[in-house]
Amino acid sequence: MAQIRSGFCKTEDGHNLFWQATGSGPNTLICCNGVGVSTFFWKYVVQHFSTTHQVVVWDYRGHGRSDRPTDPKDLDLSIPTSARDLGLVMKAVGTEKAVLFGHSMGCQVALERALQDPEGVLGLVLMQGSAGKVLETFYDSQYSRGTITAIARIANRLGDRVNRIARPLVRSPIAWDVTRRIRAVDPYYTSREDFEPYLEHLADLDLRLFLAMVQEADKHDAFPRLGEIHSPCLVIAAERDDFTPLWLSERMARELPNAELLVLADGSHAALIEQPETINYRVDRFFHERVDWARRDGPTPKGRAKR
Repeated sequence: MAQIRSGFCKTEDGHNLFWQATGSGPNTLICCNGVGVSTFFWKYVVQHFSTTHQVVVWDYRGHGRSDRPTDPKDLDLSIPTSARDLGLVMKAVGTEKAVLFGHSMGCQVALERALQDPEGVLGLVLMQGSAGKVLETFYDSQYSRGTITAIARIANRLGDRVNRIARPLVRSPIAWDVTRRIRAVDPYYTSREDFEPYLEHLADLDLRLFLAMVQEADKHDAFPRLGEIHSPCLVIAAERDDFTPLWLSERMARELPNAELLVLADGSHAALIEQPETINYRVDRFFHERVDWARRDGPTPKGRAKR
């Protein structure tokens, strides 16, 4: 059985962040969640890689087992701050260098961390995510930003009452059916058992915090700086991802100097739990071919990998 350690680290402004490390291998992988998600989405990554690596999962401010202030306005939810929090998690688990995994908004956190600390990032695995301005591409709709802004404005006016309205809906039997109808998951690949922890966590999350974090992800934009990130990178796209369309992943793979692209046929935004075997196999190959675990002298030199 893999060794498991867990604990909390304190942010610069006094909030406690939860982390858990599974495995005791010489190399460290750190997983960065999507907005509104806790550590459960990484279960297949943890199961597969903790036999040979130390795999770390952690919760953003206001998520999972991290501190949850009564008023979300008390939290700095910006992407650069989350990336700095990631640095504190690295220090807490005792590592200076790691491969960073990101899913959805976690891709932005991982990319921002690579810009903040290039020496500490041995590689990037970016799954179904963007480098920024996420509401410009959400469902490829020009109305996405306006819709989220309006919903957030109403939620903030309602205060905590919005949670008393939303939680019964998310916990209701129809939530799973709605999730499939809006194509948030592939109904043929995703099991209800794997996705229900997300609905449970979302129901427990402050809706105002969720919407504020989505807006922060929309404010963030690392696209102009992708050329500065020379760590080897595997971009994993899903063919039927309506949240972060395929063309967006293709753009990221083009603009990152040392990146390669994997496209998952039929995958949705939840491909991480839909096609774990394919993902884990391809990441294993990426580690073997591209990641210099012994690197001690700075970023990988420039040069695009063969696709």
